[in-house]
Amino acid sequence: MTITPPAIRTEDLVKNFGDTPAVRGVSLEVPTGTVLGLLGPNGAGKTTIVRMLSTLVKPDGGRALVHGYDTAEQSREVRSLIGMTGQYAAVDEDISGWENLYLIGRLLNMGRKEARSCADTMLERFRLTEAAHRPVAGYSGGMRRRLDLAASLMGEPRVLFLDEPTTGLDPHSRNELWEEVRTLARKGATVLLTTQYMEEAEALADAIVVIDHGRVIASGTSAELRERIGGPVLRITPERPADLTAVRTALIASGLRPAGGDQDTDRVCLPLSAGGHELTSAIRVLGEAGLPLAGVDTHVPSLDEVFLTLTGTGGPGSPAGGSATNDELTRSAA
Repeated sequence: MTITPPAIRTEDLVKNFGDTPAVRGVSLEVPTGTVLGLLGPNGAGKTTIVRMLSTLVKPDGGRALVHGYDTAEQSREVRSLIGMTGQYAAVDEDISGWENLYLIGRLLNMGRKEARSCADTMLERFRLTEAAHRPVAGYSGGMRRRLDLAASLMGEPRVLFLDEPTTGLDPHSRNELWEEVRTLARKGATVLLTTQYMEEAEALADAIVVIDHGRVIASGTSAELRERIGGPVLRITPERPADLTAVRTALIASGLRPAGGDQDTDRVCLPLSAGGHELTSAIRVLGEAGLPLAGVDTHVPSLDEVFLTLTGTGGPGSPAGGSATNDELTRSAA
C-alpha cells in the first residue's frame, strides 16, 4: 500500500525578527487535495508561516516542505509548485487585467501563445472578460481580488496559499471567492488558508489549526474544536428570576447536572448528551415542580467562541481559562 506524503509539512518551524519570536516551533501537515484553515489573532505568526512556506523568508530553525521539497534548500522546485494570494491584491494598477495575467504567464516561462490563451481563460473563469483591457486602477476591490487569485493560478499550482484573501471584501465578493476555493479543492489542489473569520474557516476548511503567539494551540475539525470547550447545552430561563435557584435544585434532584447559572441573564445551562434526552426530562421535571419558564433553547458553541476561548479572551458561555493543561490557552489574544 502506497502512502501519499502530505502536500505541506512543517517540522518545529522557527522564525525570529531580531529579538522578537514570530514563529516558535510550529509543526503541521496538510494532506494533498485538502484545505487547511490556519487561524489566529493579529500577530499570531500566520503570515510569517505562509512566507516561509512560499520561500519568501527562510526559517531560523526547523524546516518546511512542499511536496517533499525543502523550502529553504530547494526553493526553485517549490516555486514551480505553488501559487499565492496575499492579504492585499498584488497586481499592477497601471496596466490592464489581461496584461497582468499575460505578464505572469511569461514570467512562468509560458510561450506567447500559451500565455495569451491562459490569460483569456482566466479572465473568463473569474468573470473579468468585460474589464479585461481596462487599467486595474479602475477595478473594484472584488475585481482586484479575483484578478489576484487568477494571477496566482496561471501556472496551475498544486499548492495554493491564501493569506486572509477576503480582507475588505463585501459579502457578495467574499462568497464568490469562497466558491472558487471550493472549486479548486474539488479539482485536487491543496490550499492553506489563513483567516481571522471563523465562518470562513468553517465554510472552506477540512481541518483547522489555531495559532497564537507563534505556537499551535489547537487543531482538528470544527466539530472537534467545539468539543474542546463543551458540547451543546440547554439554556433554561425561568419566568421569575427569583426561581433560578429552585430550577437548579429541581434539576439536580432529578439526576440532571446543570453546568451553572448565568446570573446576568438569569438562566441555567444544562449540558446535552448525544441523544438529547435531558431536554425532555428537564421540561417534565420543571413542569411537575410548577416552575414557569420564560424560555428554553439549545446552544452549540460557535467557532467564534472556540477561537476566543482558545486564544484566552473568553467568550459567551465558554469555560474560563480554557484547557488547564496548556498555559497558552489562558493568554489574552494580542
